[in-house]
Amino acid sequence: MRTVEEHQQVVADLLRSTGTEEVPLARAAGRVLAEDVTAAVPLPVFTNSAMDGYAARWDDVGSATEQTPVRLPVTADLPAGRVDVPVLEPGAVHRIMTGAPMPAGADVVVPVERTDGATDTVTITSSPGRGTHLRHAGEDIAEGAVALAAGVVLGSSQLGLAASIGRSTVVVRRRPRVLVLSTGSELVAPGEPLAPGQIYESNSLLLATAVQDAGGEARTLHFVPDDVEQFLGTVRAELAAADLLLTSGGVSMGAYEVVKDAFGALGTVEFLKVAMQPGGPQGCGTVDGVPVVTLPGNPVSSFVSFEVFVRPALRRAMGITHPGRLRTTARLTGPLTSPAGKRQFLRGWFDGGEVSQVGGPGSHLVAHLARANSLVVVPEDVTALPAGSSVEVVLIEGALQ
Repeated sequence: MRTVEEHQQVVADLLRSTGTEEVPLARAAGRVLAEDVTAAVPLPVFTNSAMDGYAARWDDVGSATEQTPVRLPVTADLPAGRVDVPVLEPGAVHRIMTGAPMPAGADVVVPVERTDGATDTVTITSSPGRGTHLRHAGEDIAEGAVALAAGVVLGSSQLGLAASIGRSTVVVRRRPRVLVLSTGSELVAPGEPLAPGQIYESNSLLLATAVQDAGGEARTLHFVPDDVEQFLGTVRAELAAADLLLTSGGVSMGAYEVVKDAFGALGTVEFLKVAMQPGGPQGCGTVDGVPVVTLPGNPVSSFVSFEVFVRPALRRAMGITHPGRLRTTARLTGPLTSPAGKRQFLRGWFDGGEVSQVGGPGSHLVAHLARANSLVVVPEDVTALPAGSSVEVVLIEGALQ
C-alpha cells in the first residue's frame, strides 16, 4: 500500500511542464506568466496631481492662513488628459484635476477644500507643505524595471499593471489539456429517464469543473462502453490532443472493472491502493505515451482524489510555485473517529477557527460534499479525536452557503 505522499509524487512526475503561448490580456486571467514583463514606460508616466485643486508655487501660497489668505489669478485650467500644459508663472495658479499633468514651475497642489473654488481669482486660506499631493513620474515603477516576474499567477491587479505599462499581450504557460472519462454501464445522462439499476452520470462534470478551476482545459468523453476493445479504441482515438487522461470508476477489486482490465493489459498503468479514505483504489501510468490517472468512481472518492493528487500536479505542470490549497488548523466542534492506518479526509465546514464535520465518511454522500467548504485531515495513526482537538483543514471552494 502506497502512502499519500508517495502517490502524490508519482502523479506529479507523470505530468510534464506545459509549453507557452502569447495571449491578449483579456484572456490571461488565471494564467501563469512565462517570462518577465518589463516596464516600457515609468509609472506614473508623468508627474501629476493627486488631488482636485490648484497647482501652485509654494513660495506664493505657503504663508496663506484663514486670517491672511492669499489671492492669486487662475491662469489655466488643467483637466486630466490635457497635453498642452502651460508653464506656471510666479504669482499665479492653475486649476488642476486629479491625474492631470503638473505644470512646470509648480511644486504643490492646494486642495480645493482649502480655497473658495474660484476659477478667475482664487482665495487660498491654507496650503500643505512643498511637494504635497504630487505623484512623481516613476515613483511606482521605473522604466525598464521588471514589473511582473515569470511564474506569477495573473489576477486582476497583475493584469491592471500590465495594461498600465502598455502591454496588450503576455506570454503565459499553456493550460494543461485534460481528457475526462467517466465509466460505468449503469450511468445515464442527467435529464433522461432512469431504468432500474441506473444512476445519473455526474463525475465527468465534477472532474471537468475541477480541472477548469485548477487552471486546465477539460474535454469529456461520455458513456464509453464497458467493453475492453471498444473502450481502448475510443480512448486511443482521443489521446493525441491530451496532456492527461483522467478517468473515474472501473479501478476497484470487483469484476467488470473496464479501466483496470483495459489499461492493466497494456502493462503501462499501475493499479494499487493508497493508505487513505476515501479514495483508496488508485491507478496511474501512461497509454500511448500520454499520462493517465485513474480515480475511483464514487463521487466523493473521485473529488478527494482529484484534490489530493491531480490538482497540485496540474498546477505544478503550469509552473505554479505553490500549487496546493490553503491549509490551516481549527478546533473540532465535535468528536470524530477514523480508521487505523489510513489518512482520513472528512468533509467539513470551517468557520472562525472552528470546523464541524459535514455528514458521515461514506464516499457516496455527494450532497454532504456540496455543503462542505473544507476537508478535515486526520493522520494515519489517529483513530479518535475529542471535541476541541486541533486538526489540519484544507480549504476548498464551491460550498453551498
